[in-house]
Formats: sequence, C-alpha cells, structure tokens
Amino acid sequence: MLYQKELFQKYETDVFVAGGGAAGVAAAVAAAKKGKSVFLAESCGAFGGLGTSGMVPAFAPFDDGVNMVASGIGLEIRKNVSKHVPLNTYWTPIDTEELKREYDRIITQAGIQFSFFTTVYDVIARHGRIESVILGSKSGLFTVKAKIYIDCTGDGDLCAFGGGEFEMGDENGTVMPQTLCSLWANIDREKICEPENKYIEQAFQDGVLSFEDRHLPGFFHREDGIGGGNIGHTFGVNPTDEVSLSKGMMWGRKSMMEYETYYKTYLKGYERMSLCGTAAILGVRESRRITCDYTLNVNDFISRAVFEDEIGRYCYPVDIHVMNTDKKEYERFEKEYETLRFKKGESYGIPFRSLVPKSFSNVLVAGRCIGTDRQMQASVRVMPGCFITGQAAGIAAALACEAEDVRNVKLPELFKSLQTIGAYLPNNEV
Repeated sequence: MLYQKELFQKYETDVFVAGGGAAGVAAAVAAAKKGKSVFLAESCGAFGGLGTSGMVPAFAPFDDGVNMVASGIGLEIRKNVSKHVPLNTYWTPIDTEELKREYDRIITQAGIQFSFFTTVYDVIARHGRIESVILGSKSGLFTVKAKIYIDCTGDGDLCAFGGGEFEMGDENGTVMPQTLCSLWANIDREKICEPENKYIEQAFQDGVLSFEDRHLPGFFHREDGIGGGNIGHTFGVNPTDEVSLSKGMMWGRKSMMEYETYYKTYLKGYERMSLCGTAAILGVRESRRITCDYTLNVNDFISRAVFEDEIGRYCYPVDIHVMNTDKKEYERFEKEYETLRFKKGESYGIPFRSLVPKSFSNVLVAGRCIGTDRQMQASVRVMPGCFITGQAAGIAAALACEAEDVRNVKLPELFKSLQTIGAYLPNNEV
C-alpha cells in the first residue's frame, strides 16, 4: 500500500539528540554549554532511560579505584543523587524518582528544547548526510532539521533508519538477554546473610523457577528500605522487534512471582518482601553496534589502550550475561567476568573515532551503540560509560556545526572543551 503525507518541520536546531538516557542528557547538556541550540527527543515520560524508566537499580563505578574516570556532566548528576553514598562506591543504589528530578533540573537549567513521548520513526538521508528526522508524538508526525545529529537511542535507531552500517549480537545475531527490573518493599537488610544464588540449584529441583537461570545479579538496597531488583533474564528477545519486546515484558512480569517465591522460601530477610512495581521498559543490555571509523575491541581492554584522539577512559569489566540456561554458559560468564577486569587505577581509552559512524558525515553516536565489538560493548554500555561518550559527542557536535563534517573537528579544541567541563583526559591534556 502506498501512503503519502506531507509533514511539517516543527523544529530547526543546531544539534538534534535522539534519546534522553544517560548518553543523550550528557550530549544535550554538553552541546548547550557550547552555546548551541539543541532539541532532544525522548520516547518515554522521563529522562534517564534505563536508569529511570528502566528501573536499573544501581550506578556502575564512576572511578577506577584511584581516578574519577566518569567525571564531568555525569559526575555532576551523581553528586546530586544518592548523596549519602560515597562517590567511590563500586555500586551506588539509585532512587529512581530522585534521579528523574535531577535529570529534569540539568536539562531545564541548560535551556534545552525537548519533548517526552517523542520517537524517531524515520530518517531522510542522502549522500552520507542526514537531512532531517521524522518524529512521532501525541500531536502526530513532524520533522526536525539539524546541522548535526547524535544517536543516543541505545539501539542505534537513528543510524539504522538512515541506512547506516551496524552489527548486532554474536555471529548469529543473538544478543544478551534482558532483565525487567523492579522495586520491592519490606526487605529486612539486617537479616540478609547469604549469597542470593546460594539455593538456586535447590529451587530448580523444587520447581520454583521455570528456567535454570543461574545468573542472578540480585538486589541493590537503598537506605529507605526499598530494594531494586536486577533479577531474572528474558531469553530470546530481539530488542529491535516490538513483538519480541512485548513478549519479553510479559514474561518479565510473570517471572517476578517466581523470584518472589524463591526469595521468600530460601533466603533470610526477604520473608515479607512485596513488589512495588516493575519497569516501564525492558532492560536491554545489547542491541545494534554502529559501525564507526574505529571499532573499540577487547584487545584495547587487555592492553589498557591509549589513543591520540582519546575522549575519555573507562574501567568496568567485560560483562556479557549468560546467553542461555546451560550450566557451562554460566561458567563461561563467571570466568570472563573475573578475567576481563582491571586492578585499581587501570582503565582503557575511548577514541573519538568510535563515536563517528562510518556511513555519515554529520552524525555522532554515544552510549550503548558506539563502535565496539561485543566484549567492549559489554563494558562501556553502563551509565557512567554513557555519560563519558555522551558529553564528548555533545561537545564534538557543537564544534562540528561550523566544521560541517564531524571528522573536521579539531581535536585540541575538543580536548580543551572537555577539560573545561571536568572530563578525565590524562593522556590528552591541553
């Protein structure tokens, strides 16, 4: 069926940011700090992505044990939430509503135009440049035209819809399973004394859990007595297919009842636990990886790589969750997670080239979908990593408004601007 409709251009801006998660907020704020007009489109009803709408219960580390590697805009946000938790805490529990308000504050103070419930539906691209994006919202379809576009969708939607090159998952296109995160009340932290997966084999034998999923990241406990649950996996879900995602959401909600039975039956401190709610979106860990001018790879992790165009450094382990319920697969996860990790003070560099999509001249990527291999994606995908790449993409986009091509950005100017907002650049100080 042929369908045609003339769309009106609702906004024209210097920088357009698709996605208002950790990367998108950092990108938008960084571009605005450079004096550029910014329009940010977020598909949910709050900024923060998986950290808010997805109820991911904790921040991964901001520091490498010695250096505050995720400094800059992300650290500013972190200092204003979970204030009672030291900044160098490895896992910092998140108060979801507090984090939402902090994102609202920083976006509002930066003077950024935005709208919630607004999704990228299509992209008009010609000759390696995006000319405009088509967005859908409650008011209908409209277009936005920008000088520079930043894909912070996590799934690489903007680049993919524009015909850009990407990879996804393993050699078969299979991605890590997702988790539907949750919030729970009435957990007695004082009584908790055993590892959460201690009785997992017994639960399989007793028929308490439907799947033999031995990988149980577990709970992160807040001071107010609320426990954030990162429990269970949704296997076989394609994060770029709405039918598959819908099934994953339903299975996630159903599985919460099984995990409630598990915790109440076998573990002290959880006898009176009650479910407050599950997330509005599925906790996707892996999706499209946009093909960029440089593919950050696991050898860069192993070598603690340093790059001439380094825009930041990060340190989280390679964390590819179990791909199936086989016991050997859980053993694979445990070995990799314990092997591909750093000692205190160690980190790897992230080159600017890994934020530059090979297919476009006026587009940058940040967050989960930057140019990496699978193993490196499993490290940089967490929120502090998204803050690092997001603020770099935002400043580079602002500089590229005059350069017209993102590859024409002068690196010394990029480094200097990043240092101005507090970014950690030990190898590229200006």
